[in-house]
Parts: sequence; C-alpha cells; structure tokens
Amino acid sequence: MVFLIKLALYTAIIKITIWEMAKLYIFVLPELFFYTLPISFFVAGALSLFKLSNDNEIVVLFALGISPNFILKTFLKPAVLLTTLLIFDFFILFPHAKVLSSNFIDYKKSEAKFNLSASEFGHSFGDWLLYIGKENPNGTYGDIFLFNKKEQNKEILISADNAKVINDGGILRLKLTNGEAYTYSQDSFSQTDFKSMLINNALTANLTKYRSALEFWTSQDRRKAKKSMFIADTLISFFPIISLFLVASIGIVHARHQKGKTYLYLFLAILIYFTAALALHKALSFYAIPIVMILWTFISYKIYQKTIAVRF
Repeated sequence: MVFLIKLALYTAIIKITIWEMAKLYIFVLPELFFYTLPISFFVAGALSLFKLSNDNEIVVLFALGISPNFILKTFLKPAVLLTTLLIFDFFILFPHAKVLSSNFIDYKKSEAKFNLSASEFGHSFGDWLLYIGKENPNGTYGDIFLFNKKEQNKEILISADNAKVINDGGILRLKLTNGEAYTYSQDSFSQTDFKSMLINNALTANLTKYRSALEFWTSQDRRKAKKSMFIADTLISFFPIISLFLVASIGIVHARHQKGKTYLYLFLAILIYFTAALALHKALSFYAIPIVMILWTFISYKIYQKTIAVRF
C-alpha cells in the first residue's frame, strides 16, 4: 500500500496512462519483494511451528526422536535460497529497476513541461515564445504565433493557421502549416510564406546512464546514499538465515501458556532487527554488517538454548 500511494503521488506531477502506471509498479517490484520476503519467511516459519505446537504435533515429533536441530536444518535450505535470491535482487535487479524508474519519471516530467494548451499567457518552447489561440478537436492547435529574439539586433515572428506537436525519440517537434515568417532588424525586413515548417527542441531530461550493477554501486553519484543502502540491504538479506534460532524459539511454545505472546515476539523481533539494520550503518559504517549479524545470531542462539534446547 505504501508503494502504491507513493506511485499515485506521481500523478500530481506528471500525466501517465494506466499502462505507464503499471510499468512504474513493475519497476518497484524488486524493492517491494526485497522488504516483504524476509519478513514473510520469518513470520511463516514461526507460525508454522506455532501451529504444530497448538495441535500437539510438535510434541509427537519430539517423542519420535526428532530433535529441534533437525527442524532448524529443514528451515536452513529455504533460508539459504531466499538469502541468495535477496542478494541477487538488491545487487543486480534493484539498480536496474531503480535507474529505469528514475529515467522514466524524469522523462515524463520533461515531457510534461511541453503540455500545450490555449492560453492568454502563452508558453515557452525552447528559445521561442509560443501563443496558441485555440485547441482543435483532433488534437492540433490553431492561430499560432511564435516570437524569437535570440540575436540582439534581430527578431523573428512566425504565424501559422495550425500546429501539431510531435514527440520523436526525445526530440519535440512543432509542425506548423499554412503560415508566414517575418524577420526584421534595423537594416532589413523579410517575409516568407510556407506550407509546412518544423521547429525542433530537445527534451531536457536528466537521464542516468546505466551499464552494469557493479558500475552502479561503485560510481560516485549519490555515494553516501548507496553506501547506506548497501549496508542495510546486506543485513536484511541475511535476516532469514541468522534468525532461524529465533524462529524456533518463538514458534515452539507450550500450547496452554504461551499463545498470547507469539505475535508480540514476532513484531518485536522484526522491529528491533530492521531498526538496527537501518540505523546502525550511520555510526558503524561497514562494520555494522558483521557486528549486527554476529550479535543477532548470538542473542538468538542464547534464547534458543534457554527456551528450546534445555527442554527438548
């Protein structure tokens, strides 16, 4: 919902179609999956064990000689697979999608600057001042006047019956039909009648050049932001693996006495880890990666020993 609201805000700045809105949503899917999949795995693993505990099936498993370590090994394979997928997501897919999304928005913003309409105030079209008298039903414009005084001692005035805006690969063309062009200065005056005339202007979009994911992460552009992102995303990527002890500690419960605390523990664990991942990188830089991972694994293991290992 947060990402959808964020995308909807762009419609206040630029005009986009339903397909373009869908394209923007596709661009944010790698980021959306990156933040939701680790949480989904953690919650799903704990609730699966919690369900087995409530149905007394976990007791049967332990009675058959299956140890909690076997359960952890069972969760380890999908956790490793998910961590690998998350690393590929943030290191490869995310830069590609981020650049595509940013360039698309910048392009649409620059294109929106040339959304012309009939107005008494006129428009700026590159070096030209443009006045449109009326809008025709077929998408063209009528009673067109353009004025240019780029050179100090020379002025150009163009009038045309009709005009049409053509966007050709980032080059905006104003096609004029049936008009006259006047050029005058202190020494001369000339008039030219024309059937058709094209006036070109390049769209001014600050497009980001992108060649590879490695170049994205090693470039100096927005260096501090990408450094923080790299540290936080690395910590989030390893969350499924280093939280396995906590998954077992929260999910394996006594059916009568611990029902009301499972969801609270899940919420607190996610809140504490993600807060640490997003906050400590500012103070610890790259040292935050080993410090947070080792500390979280150690605390999770100690909780696992006290709650699960000593009992089963």
